[in-house]
Amino acid sequence: MNPPQVSGSQSQGSSGPLGGPAGPTVRAVHDEFHGDLLEVSMGPQHPSTHGVFRMIVTLDGERIVKLKPVFGYLHRNHEKIAESTSYLASMPYTDRLDYLCSMTNNWAYALAVEKLGGLTVPDRAQYLRVIMAELTRLVNHSCLVGFLFNDLGTSFTPLLYAFREREKILDLFEALSGSRMMCNYQRFGGCRVDPSPEWLAAAKALVDNFPRFLDEYETMLTGNEIMLARTQGVGRLSAADAINAGITGPILRASGVDYDLRKVDGTGFYPRFDFRVPLGAHGDTYDRYMMRILEMRESVKILQQAFRDLPAGPIMDPKAKLRGFRPKAGEAYGRLEGPKGELGFYLVSDGSPNPYRYRVRPPSLINLTLLEDMCLGHTIADSVVILGSIDIVLGEVDR
Repeated sequence: MNPPQVSGSQSQGSSGPLGGPAGPTVRAVHDEFHGDLLEVSMGPQHPSTHGVFRMIVTLDGERIVKLKPVFGYLHRNHEKIAESTSYLASMPYTDRLDYLCSMTNNWAYALAVEKLGGLTVPDRAQYLRVIMAELTRLVNHSCLVGFLFNDLGTSFTPLLYAFREREKILDLFEALSGSRMMCNYQRFGGCRVDPSPEWLAAAKALVDNFPRFLDEYETMLTGNEIMLARTQGVGRLSAADAINAGITGPILRASGVDYDLRKVDGTGFYPRFDFRVPLGAHGDTYDRYMMRILEMRESVKILQQAFRDLPAGPIMDPKAKLRGFRPKAGEAYGRLEGPKGELGFYLVSDGSPNPYRYRVRPPSLINLTLLEDMCLGHTIADSVVILGSIDIVLGEVDR
């Protein structure tokens, strides 16, 4: 099942993504409106856009010949607010960039501030950061798979299964940080709270049982014939295009590019853990789905090793001064492999209590830049599934 081979705005003619005829040749479309084409606005209030996001889609029949993403409906002023407040006071704002992944948001920001301030992180805190990050990856990827099947229109049940497991992890986050989603857990030089033995035992039990959920999930989903027909060969992204556009995360690896910051940078103590980086072969929607499933299995392996080897000791650098923190003048960039891709924070200090400049490198926004390329030649129904496979969150897109 080969999708139409589309380059720019022209199709070279082949079978459609579902094996049928490709339909009319995709013609070059310019900014002016063509009378024989239909322009459809999807969003900004539309269930398939996963938030206040708009796609202006130009159609020839049901085939997409042009797609323009429109951002800015949820502008949050995150970066300018951070330049007007202290380094510590910005930590809770990072929670809200990606409201599914607050723990990794905290960590990426803390990495940048620690570089500015020359702070070190105790071993126990490094392990705890890995534990929180991989639990967050389980939350994000399981929900992505559930939402993807909802976008496919096949079933709402997978999303309920995903939320069942998500609630168990959010219960742990709430017990540890006091909040289910806006955890505000990381601190410069370590972590805010040391988990109790009871918390660690409950978290380990959850992780040990998670493979059974994944087996159940895959049995129900991976061989689903509707899912295979709607995802295989749909929304292909070549490795070269992904690299040139700065795409990162599971989408990049689905295109066969072996690039994971946990391996490349060795963030935290990741080099101490034995895990592999799954890769796709076709860069289509099916491969992007499988990346999430396989990465969750690797996250389970990392978590089991982290619980086994978690050392005793302090969770904060004794030199860290959270109040009145004034790093020397300079700049720093902290990044890590978030569930959606490379999440980075760029900070410039002038020696004052507030960052002089504060910028976020959000994976959701960068990964959206090739949405049109992935959708050209496919049907409007396919665009919903392709967008769902990218895994965006609008709090990160409209910072």
